[in-house]
Amino acid sequence: MCHEPRILIVGLGLIGGSLAAALRASGFSGEIIACDPNKDEIALGIELGLVNAGGTQLAELLDDVSMVVLAVPVLAMEGVMTALAQALPNAADDVVITDVGSTKATIRECAERVFGYVLPNIVLGHPIAGSEKSGVAAANPTLYVNHKVILTPEPNVDADALARVEKLWQACGAEVLQMSVERHDQVLARTSHLPHLLAFSLVDTLARQDERLDIFRYAAGGFRDFTRIAGSDPVMWRDIFIANREAVLSSLDDFEAGLKRLRCAVESGDSDALIATFDRASHARHYFDTLLNKTSYQAEYHMQPHGKVTYRVQPGGQAQGRLRVPGDKSISHRSIMLGALAEGVTEVKGFLEGEDSLATLQAFREMGVAIEGPHQGRVTIHGVGMQGLKAPAGPLYVGNSGTAMRLFAGLLAGQSFDSELTGDESLSKRPMGRVADPLRLMGATIDTAEGGRPPLKIHGGAPLKGIYYDMPMASAQVKSCLLLAGLYAEGETRVREPAPTRDHTERMLNGFGYAVSREGDTCWLQGGGQLTAGSIDVPSDISSATFFLVAAAITPGSDITLEHVGINPTRIG
Repeated sequence: MCHEPRILIVGLGLIGGSLAAALRASGFSGEIIACDPNKDEIALGIELGLVNAGGTQLAELLDDVSMVVLAVPVLAMEGVMTALAQALPNAADDVVITDVGSTKATIRECAERVFGYVLPNIVLGHPIAGSEKSGVAAANPTLYVNHKVILTPEPNVDADALARVEKLWQACGAEVLQMSVERHDQVLARTSHLPHLLAFSLVDTLARQDERLDIFRYAAGGFRDFTRIAGSDPVMWRDIFIANREAVLSSLDDFEAGLKRLRCAVESGDSDALIATFDRASHARHYFDTLLNKTSYQAEYHMQPHGKVTYRVQPGGQAQGRLRVPGDKSISHRSIMLGALAEGVTEVKGFLEGEDSLATLQAFREMGVAIEGPHQGRVTIHGVGMQGLKAPAGPLYVGNSGTAMRLFAGLLAGQSFDSELTGDESLSKRPMGRVADPLRLMGATIDTAEGGRPPLKIHGGAPLKGIYYDMPMASAQVKSCLLLAGLYAEGETRVREPAPTRDHTERMLNGFGYAVSREGDTCWLQGGGQLTAGSIDVPSDISSATFFLVAAAITPGSDITLEHVGINPTRIG
C-alpha cells in the first residue's frame, strides 16, 4: 500500500492519468494533485474523480507535497526540473522525485544539469505499459497490473526514497525491477523503441504510396496487430527517438543487417535460410512468452485454479492396450547437441517435448543452428559442424536441467566465443564444481558463482588439451561433459568411472561417426574429428514405462504392450 500524504503528478495524460486511476482503485487515501498546461485535462481529471485538485502553474501546487511524479514528454523534463529547483530550493531534503520517461540517460543528464548531480531523493523509473490512446480520458486503472516498472536508481540513492517509489508502483499492481540506466536504454531501444519506429515507417510508406489510403481496405489482422502502435502520440515518440538516439541507431543497424539477410534469401530463393529464420523466430517468440515470463512450455498445466490438479482414482478392472510412452530425455538432449555439431541434416523422431529438452533446443537456436520443429516429436536439425556455432546474444537458459548445463559446459569450453549458462532457481543452487574443475584441468577458463554454483561463465578461445581423468564418483553427466570437451581438445581424452554409468553419449557419438573406444571401466576419444548427420529414433523412456509395468503387474489378467522402450544395461533407473 502507498502511504504518501500528497502526490503531485506533472502531466495528466494517459500515463499520469492511469497512475492516478490505479492509485484510486487501490484504495489510496492521500491527496492526488495534478499539473498540466491544458486546464481542460485538469478539469476532466477532477470530474472523473482521479485527482483532488490541479492547475497549470507548478510552483502553486507544491505545498505539502511528499512525492512528485514527472509524467511529461522526455524533452520537456529539463524545463519541469528547472521549475522544481526554483520552487523547491531544498528539494534534496523535502520531496521524493520520480518520473515515467521512456529513456533514462537523457533524463539523468537533465537532473545533473539542473541540480548539479542526481539528488539522493530522485528515483528515475519507467513503467513498461501504454496504449496508442492519449489524454486523461484514456486513463486506465488496470494499465499497470502485471506489467513491469523498471527503476534505475543511482548509487547514492536514498533507501527510503527508493522504497517509497517501489510501493507507489506496487500499489498499482506492477512488478518492480531495477537495472542500470545504460542497460535500460539498450533493452528498451530493441524491445519498444525499434518496434514503434518500424510501425511508423511501414504505415507512412504505404500511405505515401497510396494517398487515397485504399490499400488499408485490404489489410488483415496481421497488419492491424503489427501497426497498432503507429497510432501512438507522435510528439512523445519524436522525443524518445531523439533522446535515445544512439541506442535506437544501434538496434536499427542490427535490424537492417537481419533484413538484408532475409532479402538475400528471398532474392536467391534460399528456402533453407528462410525456414531457419522463420522457425527460429517462431520458437523464440514462444520461448520468451514462457520461460522469460516465468511460465513454462506446459503452461496449460499451471493455469489450473490455485495451481493444483485433483486426481480421482477408483479401483478398476484390467490394464489393457498397446502404447508408446514419451521419449528418453537424456537421448533427446544429446540428439539436439550432436545433430547441431554434425555435418548435414539430422532427422529426429520421438523427441521428448519437455521443458528441459526444449530449453536445450532453444539454446542451439540462439547459437545460430537452424532447427525445425518439434512437431509431434519430429525435429529437423541443420547441423553447422564442429566449428559452426555462433556467439549467443545473451546467457543461455537451460531451465531445471542439470544434464543440459553440465553437457553444455563441456561443449562450450571448446568454442571460440564467451558464453554464460543460467538456469532456474532450483538449478542455480546445485554445485557445478564436478564439471568445472576437470574442465579447468583441460585448460578451460570457467567462472562460477559462490560455492561453484551457476551461472557458469565460460571464456572462449582457451586451447584445450586431453587429459586422463579418474572420476571420484560415478556420473554420466561428468563423463559426457569431458567427452564433449574432448572433441575440441588436442590429443586424447580418457575418463575412468568407478562404477558403470549410462553410456548414451558414447553410443550416440559412435552413431554419428565419431569413434569412442572403451576398455573395462575407461572410455576415450581423440580430439579433432567430425560428426556426420543421420536419423535418430529416440526410444521411449524406461522410467515412464515403469508406471504401466507396475499397473499391469498388480492387476490380474492385464495385457499391456509398451512399444519402442529403450533397454540399455547401463540404464537402471
